Amino acid sequence: MYPVRFGRLSAAALALFLVAVVARVGIAAQGAPSEHPGQYSQSDIDAGARLYNGQCQQCHGLNGDQISGIDLRRGIFRRSNSDEDLAKVITTGVPGTAMPPFAFQPGEVTSVIAFIRAGFDPTGTAVKVGNAAHGRELFFGKAQCTTCHRVNSNGPRVAPDLTDVGSVRSPAALQRSLMDPSSQMMPINRPVHIVTKDGRSINGRRLNEDTLTVQVIDEHEKLMSIDKSTIKSMNVDTKSSMPSFSGTLTPDEISDVIAYLLTLKGI
Repeated sequence: MYPVRFGRLSAAALALFLVAVVARVGIAAQGAPSEHPGQYSQSDIDAGARLYNGQCQQCHGLNGDQISGIDLRRGIFRRSNSDEDLAKVITTGVPGTAMPPFAFQPGEVTSVIAFIRAGFDPTGTAVKVGNAAHGRELFFGKAQCTTCHRVNSNGPRVAPDLTDVGSVRSPAALQRSLMDPSSQMMPINRPVHIVTKDGRSINGRRLNEDTLTVQVIDEHEKLMSIDKSTIKSMNVDTKSSMPSFSGTLTPDEISDVIAYLLTLKGI
């Protein structure tokens, strides 16, 4: 009888031990840093797709653009900008409209936002969008973006004007620009070094180029249209002069700057 009792006790103890281990692993996983800081996980995006299709699609449509003035897939909202804003709308609804509150668990809210930030693409990158007000402070302060960039007619022209960047760039593209600027540099904005046949040396940023001329804004912000027949050599740099902010700003700060940039719609 003793071996039988011992066996049963061991099985019960083993079961309790396994439950404790699973719980500890789950807590550790939740507390572990994200593999890609500033981004949502693939499991969040997948879960969000299922929730959206089951709970949200009826009103917002397959592509998120069924309600006037809102395009969830493209990140166009009436009242929201940050992920915190979106979470509040999802959980509390919008009084006076057809948007009801949803009794989602926090993890479910996160997954819906992840799916929206991925642009409704289950294989896409879902970037977290932080606080725009703090992002503006960082943009004009710690990050020193206005050393090169111009916004709403204020700032230099040595780098691309960001006045409408929120209308043309997704959160994921903005994050890549901040983390790896060269990967997102448009060919027409690449730095150039031109030497003319009469010996002039011109450094600047290419603005436009056609068959006969190349238009450049030089390092002194002077606009120039140069006849190609006068050019001895022109080197186009594929490496951006903009520094990466991966070591300068924290992931949360980068999320805040992204939030601010998304508010820049050119209006």
